[in-house]
Amino acid sequence: MIPAMADYGRQLSMVRIGGYVAAVMAPAALTLVLVGVNFNNPRDYAFLYLSIVAVLGVAIGVGPALVSAALSTILVDYLFVPPKHTLSIANAEDVVNLIVFFGAAGLVGTLGSRRRNAQLRSQALAGELQRANIDLARLNREQAAAAQVAARLAERDRQVQVLEETDRVRHEFFANVSHELRTPLGGILTGATAVLGRDDLQPTLRAELDEVAAAAQRLARLVSDMLDMARIEGGAIDLRLDRVDVADAVEAAAGRLCRSSPQREIEVQVSPATPEVLADWDRLGQVIDNLLANADHFAPADTALTVAAVADGDTVVIRVIDRGPGVPLEQRERIFERFVRGSGGTGLGLPIVRGLVAAQGGRVWLEDPLPGDGGRFAFSLPSA
Repeated sequence: MIPAMADYGRQLSMVRIGGYVAAVMAPAALTLVLVGVNFNNPRDYAFLYLSIVAVLGVAIGVGPALVSAALSTILVDYLFVPPKHTLSIANAEDVVNLIVFFGAAGLVGTLGSRRRNAQLRSQALAGELQRANIDLARLNREQAAAAQVAARLAERDRQVQVLEETDRVRHEFFANVSHELRTPLGGILTGATAVLGRDDLQPTLRAELDEVAAAAQRLARLVSDMLDMARIEGGAIDLRLDRVDVADAVEAAAGRLCRSSPQREIEVQVSPATPEVLADWDRLGQVIDNLLANADHFAPADTALTVAAVADGDTVVIRVIDRGPGVPLEQRERIFERFVRGSGGTGLGLPIVRGLVAAQGGRVWLEDPLPGDGGRFAFSLPSA
């Protein structure tokens, strides 16, 4: 309401100033016109002046109307009421007429002023009401939009909670199933190995038991990968960080692959000046084992695998390179995601590599192959 009333006050002030100017100029202008006109009854001039007073009272207010009435009374008395050109009045009837004229002018001006003021207030209030309605409509729109945003956010929060709960249940399910599978798998492997150690075993039965033991070993690796994946995603990896000699870790991993794939040639390129890294011995070995197993799976049997390590600033970069077909372009961006695989395998080896390397403060990536290379997987670990 304050801006509207301020506008109303300024408007009223301007109108009053113009009104006082008109209160002086209008009777003077009318007098100039009437001086040259000869009416039979000069007292009738008073009604023309009264109309000016009425107009000023209605249009502007009581102040200009009273000023105009006073000036009109003087002009009528001086110019048109005998004796002319004096302010004295010879006839008592003229005195009464002038008094009635001035009173009528004041009454008309007062009534007109009240009407004008009421009209201005009404206009100001109408303008304020219109602005209030506009603001209210805007607030309603903003509140409706805010309510819609809040509803969408609440729905998204609910969806996120459902997804998080579903993911948690899935992780727990995999972990529990994997844990429960370990015991019977261990029994199968132990029993099959014990029977295979007998000398009196028939060849047909030995071949069948070999298949059982191989299948059990593959299933055991899958269970182990699922448990590792569940621990990585749950942030429950148990690490014993220590100073690790990179050359020793690479040689140990190469030896393990040679025992499982005796025909595979492995080239180890680790300079004696390569600094130690801060890592977990077992988990670092698991990372290199997974990368070597992946390279052994895809590379032709008559090609060599290369494991190289070089210092790079405050990190050590370890690379596993094969001479196979490489990673297809459509899989390069997703190769470290779960269950993304080329041909064969579980699709968990590389995601486990990424999780274990990240848990030890490093990162893993796929490099563009050089001429003659297939896959080039690299990861870095902080120097000790």
